[in-house]
Amino acid sequence: MSEDQKKQLEQQLWNIANTLRGKMDADEFRDYILGFIFYKYLSERMHIYANEILAEDGIRYEDVKEDTKEGEEILEAVKEEALEYLGYFLKPSELFSEIAKRGNSGGVKDDGRNFILNDLTQILNHIEQSTMGTKSEDDFNKLFEDLDLTSTKLGRTESAKNELISKVLGHLDKIDFKLHESNSDVLGDAYEYLIAQFASGAGKKAGEFYTPQQVSKILAKIVSLGKKKLKSVYDATCGSGSLLLRVEKEVENGVSDFYGQELNRTTYNLARMNMILHGVHFTRFDIKQEDTLEHPQHLHLRFEAIVANPPFSAKWSASPLFMNDDRFSQYGKLAPSSKADYAFIQHMIHHLDENGVMAVVAPHGVLFRGAAEGHIRRYLIEDRNYLDAVIGLPANIFYGTSIPTCIMVFKKCRENPNDILFIDASQHFEKVKNQNVLRNEDVDRIITAYSERKNIDKFSYVAKLDEIKENDYNLNIPRYVDTFEEEEPIDITAVANELKELEKEITDNDKVIADFCKQLNIPTPF
Repeated sequence: MSEDQKKQLEQQLWNIANTLRGKMDADEFRDYILGFIFYKYLSERMHIYANEILAEDGIRYEDVKEDTKEGEEILEAVKEEALEYLGYFLKPSELFSEIAKRGNSGGVKDDGRNFILNDLTQILNHIEQSTMGTKSEDDFNKLFEDLDLTSTKLGRTESAKNELISKVLGHLDKIDFKLHESNSDVLGDAYEYLIAQFASGAGKKAGEFYTPQQVSKILAKIVSLGKKKLKSVYDATCGSGSLLLRVEKEVENGVSDFYGQELNRTTYNLARMNMILHGVHFTRFDIKQEDTLEHPQHLHLRFEAIVANPPFSAKWSASPLFMNDDRFSQYGKLAPSSKADYAFIQHMIHHLDENGVMAVVAPHGVLFRGAAEGHIRRYLIEDRNYLDAVIGLPANIFYGTSIPTCIMVFKKCRENPNDILFIDASQHFEKVKNQNVLRNEDVDRIITAYSERKNIDKFSYVAKLDEIKENDYNLNIPRYVDTFEEEEPIDITAVANELKELEKEITDNDKVIADFCKQLNIPTPF
């Protein structure tokens, strides 16, 4: 598929999404449209796979008679293989195309012939039920719970809801997702496009589930630098899973296994859908839903690559009990309850493999704030020597906040143990409407500077650990990267002459005004 065709698909899907826009908020109609696209994807995968199995018998899946003994036997055989290969099962009558046709059959609205809401609800439940007792059960559990087809936001009457949903499914049914093209990830890219579009319109809420693509690209490139394959990648606050998937795009031979944890239930569902829709087999990802700091779900695992964009300065319990937790006990202090930034960093360092790389986004305050945070920062540098680089990003590049941010890179076995690299990329961006955006050349410049690790005037600086110590472990980037631009010298004589000319003009004007006032027989204003 060409780039133009890809953009056309993205626009088609966005137009269909906007069919629901007038009915509900952006984050609400997002859940419906992405859920329906996911159902269509599952359906088409099922259809293609079933036809491959039945091809040698000359049978088409859609022609199987479900209510005959022979049909039941065929479906049972197909189901067994589908659950192993796909992780779920759909009968021919449950395929997306079948339900879309029924909803748009043109029958009289109230005679029940094209009323599909009840059937659609049952089908989505059946997808989940088909996985029960299998290896994919956890990955499909309550996956469609946000598609509430009884919501009055879809319409005031059952007929109105049915009409709207039928219309959306009908539009989606006309789109070819090109799933038969073996190496195509067109739908995955389109799904990512939609997630980004929703994020840009969701304001502050967007930070809960989406990292801007260019920032994701920087993180992914850093943790995969020099590697052709990664055994595992982990995101402690994985949102929609887009950051995890971005890492695989940067590795020639891909990633073996994906791990993530997400607090928000709706976003957790979105992450699982995103994984499956990108062709990641259910045995290759393990996404959990829980509070990462309070209830970690992968506690005894170590990962080769870690990427994350945790919520900035989030609150957490900072319970004294955590001083006995292996993630925090060695530091001597806990991150403050009002700012969990270092708690997330400590958690992820605990999970980092000895040969691993971790790149995490954080607010600038982590670089210089004192008290417990200053103590933890010093320990990471002086005692552990894990910090490899600090990269300053432009302000206003994240949805919902305009604060300046940075990327901190950590390694347990550093190739350059005697220094820390500082990069100031804060002035390299493009302004698009009211958002600052990193361009491809900005991303390339950062990655080149990181990989070459050398001093570049007004952009990067390699600071020796002794220098960091002299600065009392304050990592504020301007202390290391001098971006000062010398102003042109001022000609004092020229300024003095200009002031004399202005004084003369003022005196002359005062005389003219005084003369007018005299002629009008009114007092002068000075």
